[in-house]
Amino acid sequence: MILIFTEVSSVFINGGFSAALIRKQNRTETDLSTVFYYNIAVSLFFYLILFVSAPAIAKFYNSPILTMVVRIVSLNMVIGAFGAIQSTILNIAIDFKTQTKITVITLIITGTIGISMAYSGYGVWALVFQGLASTVISTGLLWIFIGWKPKFVFSMRSFKELFGFGSKLMLSGLLDTVYKNIYQVVIGKKFTSAELGFFTRAKGLAQLPSSNITNIIQRVTFPVLSEMQDNITQLGNNYRKLLKMSAFIIFPLMMLLFGLAEPLVKILLTDKWLPAVPLLQVLCFSYMFYPIHAINLNLLQVKGRSDLFLRLEIIKKALTTIVLFATAPFGVLVMCYGIIVTSVLALIINTYYTGRLINIGFFKQVKDIFPIMIISFITGYLAYLPSLILTESYFQLGLGGLLGTVFFIGISYLFKFSELNELKDFLFKQNKKL
Repeated sequence: MILIFTEVSSVFINGGFSAALIRKQNRTETDLSTVFYYNIAVSLFFYLILFVSAPAIAKFYNSPILTMVVRIVSLNMVIGAFGAIQSTILNIAIDFKTQTKITVITLIITGTIGISMAYSGYGVWALVFQGLASTVISTGLLWIFIGWKPKFVFSMRSFKELFGFGSKLMLSGLLDTVYKNIYQVVIGKKFTSAELGFFTRAKGLAQLPSSNITNIIQRVTFPVLSEMQDNITQLGNNYRKLLKMSAFIIFPLMMLLFGLAEPLVKILLTDKWLPAVPLLQVLCFSYMFYPIHAINLNLLQVKGRSDLFLRLEIIKKALTTIVLFATAPFGVLVMCYGIIVTSVLALIINTYYTGRLINIGFFKQVKDIFPIMIISFITGYLAYLPSLILTESYFQLGLGGLLGTVFFIGISYLFKFSELNELKDFLFKQNKKL
């Protein structure tokens, strides 16, 4: 319920500066320190706004407990702002080893806190304090592992230079954040809290493989592609490889999730969450295209065209609004089908400028990923078959997962998909580093 308020505030705090710092090839300590102090100041400003607005937010949802929840959860913004630059430095260095250490340590500690509090009957406060502990621990670890510390300097010249690029990304991020959460707001007001819970859980599960893996891919490729931003041929070749590799990883995962949705929900969440299954299955088809959207928008950032980035966001959000209000009267499931429609429309729109900038437009991209998409659809169907025959959830999950995985890898090997060898080589190199 309150996620939209904290996420919107976080967009203002970052202000697109992280992307601006990564893209800037001659960044200085003054740049880093300037952004650091900006992050702190803006986070404090928005915390004050949310602190004062908390009673109004609680009244909007008719849930008095939200007043205190908002005031505590909003502390995450202020604490997280202290580690934003260190996180950006890790992304610039493409240092996933350190990021993994921080993530694993944080998850172990905060997972223990959250589960212990949940079993002790703390309810929503288990989630609240788990999130707060996560921000505190991860920020502390960033300061420990990263040697960078801010200098006592704030440069208006540096601020204006970075803000010129980052401000348009900030507005784009604001639009995207509002619209990513607007479905929860509409469902929370129009339907029951149970239906909101089913939708939120389905959306969270659908985003788990798609968003997380895409975020990793973006963090790796953005600094790399930024270094070749002036070499159109090299940029285009690497872009197409990245596009196909992303589809090769995420498409089959999303279709496996589609096929295994029912046994997975039964095992992880119990039978009372079964109404979320059809919502999850529909959303899988929408979020499978998330990496394609993200990579196309990433290219605009690499080329320094944050103005085009903003223009595309405005057009897409206008279409999202039309689809949202057209589907809302027909129930949550129809709204999920509407998300598929907006995803396809967004794909066509996002690829327009990619075609103009590096001559890799919609049809070329579809041609590149089409074979992977078809094989992934069949993978999902094979994973779903055991659910039609067997009754035991564990057997459905095990056999379905095995059938789908073996089929996808087998077909990839049989038809000599280059992405399979590239993925094996990458994993082998990462294993050697560890």
